[in-house]
Formats: sequence, structure tokens, C-alpha cells
Amino acid sequence: MPAVTVENILALPRLPLPDATAVARPVRSVTTAPAGFEGEGFPVRRAFAGIDLTLLDPFIHMDQMGEVEYAPGEPKGTSWHPHRGFETVTYMIDGIMEHKDSGGGGGIISGGDTQWMTAGAGILHIEAPPEHLVQSGGLFHGVQLWVNLPRENKLAHPRYQDITGSKVALLSSNDGGALVRVIAGEVAGHQGPGSTYTPIALSHTTVAPGAALSLPWNPSFNAIVYVLAGSGTVGPERRPVEKGQTVVLGRGDTIELAASERRTEPLEVFVLGGQPIREPIAMAGPFVMNTRSEVMQAFEDFQAGRLGSIPPEYA
Repeated sequence: MPAVTVENILALPRLPLPDATAVARPVRSVTTAPAGFEGEGFPVRRAFAGIDLTLLDPFIHMDQMGEVEYAPGEPKGTSWHPHRGFETVTYMIDGIMEHKDSGGGGGIISGGDTQWMTAGAGILHIEAPPEHLVQSGGLFHGVQLWVNLPRENKLAHPRYQDITGSKVALLSSNDGGALVRVIAGEVAGHQGPGSTYTPIALSHTTVAPGAALSLPWNPSFNAIVYVLAGSGTVGPERRPVEKGQTVVLGRGDTIELAASERRTEPLEVFVLGGQPIREPIAMAGPFVMNTRSEVMQAFEDFQAGRLGSIPPEYA
């Protein structure tokens, strides 16, 4: 799980030690993500399955894609499909993914890169491994997150952000036992490169075996920890967690993480949170709106070709 690493972690900016008055966020729930398949058949873990959407707001869906070692000819992606009313954030840890959309956006991402697509008023897109990876096979691992858009931005003009791993903000715990990669939003005064419509923070954090981290977190945000790999504990209660589990935390100032001392692999977590937008959600398939009638309109607009068209070279 390379993503973005550094030779000397102690050369990075250090996270501050928690203030004596800081409150560690308690654990509200721990759930295990069920396994399934997406697109043309690539394996995923549904990170938010069974969790009340009001606790996740403004996030609405997240998949851990892989981790899977494909044989030659096996890598799979999605077919062309529409979206409206939200944003997709695809973060690649291992492997390569190519994105194309009807608005002309797109690119190729690999370890540590992020593709941020704002569907807004509507767009068609496709995500698939490039042909050379299909032929060779290889390791594939990533995360796709859906971020809800506020009512006033539901029909925003679609846009695409290509965030390379070299742009993420890198932070170290005070003792060098943890590496924090800030993809979007602000963590302890350090800003990630992703541009967002609502205040959120996204980070991929690696905690070395036996190490612990007290991660400062905006007290007005909610906080969610998803375990990508390894095992350890979360919260002041030191609740045990392992790969494929999602932790929803309560209110407070810091997120407490610790990696198991009995394992040789680090604890890898995707930490996210944001300012809830507290709006009604009507969701069906690839559309996330505020009312059922708006969702039905999205289906009608898609069928009428009003969400864009597949570029001729892909039709």
C-alpha cells in the first residue's frame, strides 16, 4: 500500500500535541462493510452499509475497491453511466484507473492520486483500467466516495479536478509514528488540495505498528474512520478495529488511533468528516437529489440525452 510515502517522516510538519482541555471523540458505532461487486464485476466493500445517513452527512456512499491482485485479462471497470446532484472522489492507493467524461474531463490516476468529479447538473462518465493494465494484470486498490451537494449547488456546472499525490499535504505525528496525507479540507491548519462545495476534510493516515496518533479534528465536523488495512484501536475506549470496518465517532476535538503491536503491518485508515448540510436526500441509482420528483426528472433528462453524450471515439 504505497500511496504517498516519504524517506524522512520527521522532516515533515508535525501535528500539535493535544491541548490539556481537548476532548477525545468517543466511538458511537463500529460496523463491518459487506462485500459486493460494482461496474463490470470488480470487488468492493460497502463502507457505509447499515449506517444512518444523518450520521454520515454530507457523505452518502463509499466503496473500498479491491484490494485485489488481477491476473492478465481480468481487470474491470464500469461502463458509461450518468450522475447528477453530488460529487465522486476516487482515491487510488495501488494500480491505475482512467476516467473519461462527457464534459471533456478525465485523466489517469495511480498510487496516491485522486480524481474529483462534480456531477452537478449532470454528466456521463466511465472509469476503467487502461488497456495495458488489462493485458498485464496487477494489484488494484482504491476508495470511491460520494459527497452530497447542497440544494443550491445540485445543478452546478460539472467540473473535474485531477489531484496528483505530489499535491497532498503531508504531516507527521509528533514522534514520527504516523503519516497523515490531507487530500481535501484542513487538518491542524494544513490545507489539502481538493476544492469542495461544503466544508469537509479527507485524509489517508498510516500508523506504524505499536504507534498511536491523536489527530486534531474540527469540532464542528462529524468524524468517520474506515480501516483500509491492518488492525488497531479507535477512540479513548480503545475499541478494536480491523480491515473493512467503519467507525462513527461522537463529538470532540481529537480522533484517537493506535496500531496493533502484534502485527507487522501498519494501521491504514481513511479519515473523513464534514459540516452536515441537513437536507432531505432522495437517492436512486446514480442520482442524489432532494425530492423524488427531482430524481424522476434526472432519469427523464438522462433518457432524453440532456446529461451529455458519449464522445464519438467511445460510442
